Amino acid sequence: MRMMLKASIPVEKGSQTIADGSLPQRMRDILGELKPEAVYFVAYEGKRTVIAFFDLADSSQIPAAAEPFFMAFNAEVQFYPAMNAEDLEKGLAGTEAAARKYM
Repeated sequence: MRMMLKASIPVEKGSQTIADGSLPQRMRDILGELKPEAVYFVAYEGKRTVIAFFDLADSSQIPAAAEPFFMAFNAEVQFYPAMNAEDLEKGLAGTEAAARKYM
């Protein structure tokens, strides 16, 4: 299942890892294991934030995806199921009858 992972890094810890030079390598290592299909770096609610889209084959993989961000950056990590346009089209194909039923 395609998932979106959002990892927000506390300002103090992010600044520390930038100052000591460890942020780039830690991020490369984490993303190398996660193997995202896309990753973006944004400022979200005043924090350095990673937004990554990746395949989650089983929910038992959640700790392996989250722990590196917790351990390396004291990050707040959230997961969201995500779809691309093809997924949405496929998912909506069988919903027309159900939609009419509840209108």
